[in-house]
Amino acid sequence: MNSVKYVILGGGMVAGYAAKQLAEGGLASGELSIISADDFPPYERPPLSKGYLAGKDSDDTIRINPESFYSKHGIELRLRTPVQAVNPSRKRLLLHSGAELGFEKLVIATGANPRKLDVTGSQLDGVLYLRSVDDSRRIRERAASARSAVVVGGGFIGMEAASVLAQKGVRTTMVLREERIWKQFFTPDMSRFFDGYYSARGVEILRRASILELRGENGALRSVVLAGGQTLACDLLVAGIGVQPATEMLNASGIELGDGVLVNEYLETSRPDIYAAGDVANYTDTLFGKRRRVEHWDNAVSQGQHCARILQGERAPFVHVPYFFSDVFDLSYEFWGDPAEAGETVVRGDITTNSFSVWWIRQERLVAAFAMNRPDEEREAAPKWIEARQRISGQRLAEQSRPVQEAL
Repeated sequence: MNSVKYVILGGGMVAGYAAKQLAEGGLASGELSIISADDFPPYERPPLSKGYLAGKDSDDTIRINPESFYSKHGIELRLRTPVQAVNPSRKRLLLHSGAELGFEKLVIATGANPRKLDVTGSQLDGVLYLRSVDDSRRIRERAASARSAVVVGGGFIGMEAASVLAQKGVRTTMVLREERIWKQFFTPDMSRFFDGYYSARGVEILRRASILELRGENGALRSVVLAGGQTLACDLLVAGIGVQPATEMLNASGIELGDGVLVNEYLETSRPDIYAAGDVANYTDTLFGKRRRVEHWDNAVSQGQHCARILQGERAPFVHVPYFFSDVFDLSYEFWGDPAEAGETVVRGDITTNSFSVWWIRQERLVAAFAMNRPDEEREAAPKWIEARQRISGQRLAEQSRPVQEAL
C-alpha cells in the first residue's frame, strides 16, 4: 500500500489553491497526492457559468496551476480516481479500483453535486446541469443550435446561465419557484431591478412556477409542462436548483456529517488529522456565531489556502467574510456577508439604475453589503466593517451627500 504525508480528496479549487500554498510553504517532493474523480486538473469554477460558457475562456485559461506545476513540485495528481470509502482510524482511502492509499493528514474537498429534477422526462437529452467543465461544454455546444431554452432557478447559476444564453441569441425563459429573483439574498427592490434588466434583454421570467413534466421526441427534450398547465417549447433546459454536498464515501467513516462535513473554526473534522474545506465543509463561522456552508469561489480559495497553512504547522481559526461576485449581461456586482438577520437596509445610489449599493445592518453593525458600479471607498469599506463588527449609523449612511466613512 502506498502512503503519503498529505492527501487532498477532491480535485477542485481547494486542491488547486492548497497545492499552490503548500508549494510556496516549502512542500517536499512526494509529500502530496491529490485524488480526483474528475478528468481535468484543478480549475477555476466561476468561468463555467461566465466566460467559459460564453466561449471566451479556454481549457488553459481556467486552470489554477499550469499543467507542469504538479510534476515540478513532485505532487501526484491522480485524475479519474473515485474513492469508495475513508477509514480515519487506519488513515487510509479505499479507491474504487480496490487499491488503498495511506495518509498522515487528509483534506476532504469533494465539493458538491447538483440537485436533479425529479419529474417525468428528466432523463431526456437536452436536460442539463452546470457544475463541471464537461457540463459547461455540453451547455455551450447545445446552445449553439438551440432555438429556445428554459432555465430553472433564479439564484446564482440560474441568473448567469440565463444571461449567457440570451446573449447567444437563444430565446430564454426563467422558471422560478419563488415570487422573485434570488429572494435569499436580494431585497424586493433589487429583485425588481434585475427582473426589469433581464426582461429588457429578452428573458421571460415566470414566477411561483414549478415543473410538472418534461416532454420529448425521439429521446430529445421538446417542451416543459408547468404545474398550471402552461407548456413551454424548448430544446435546452438548464437546472440551477441547488447542490448537495458530496459525502457518500464518508457515510461509514465515523466523521461527523450534517449538511456537509462538520468542522470547527480550524476546519478540523471530528477525527484527528482530517480536515474539510470548500463546498463540502460546514464550518463554525466565528464572525457571525453560526454554522455555515458556502458554495462560492472565494470561500474555496481561502479555505484551501488556510488548510495548507494548518497542514504545515500553523494553528489559527478560519475567520473570513463570506464573499461572491457575479457577471450578468454587462453588469458586475459583489456581495459580502450574511443579510439573514438584518433589521435595517440602506441604499446608496439609485436602485433603478445600474449603480447602487445595499447595506444590511443589525443592531448598528454592518452584516452584509452589495455593490454594483460604486466608488472604491464603498467596496473597500464593506468587508472591513463586517469583519471588524464596526458600529455604523444607518441614517448617516443613507445620506447620499456624505462620504461613506462618515457613517462610522
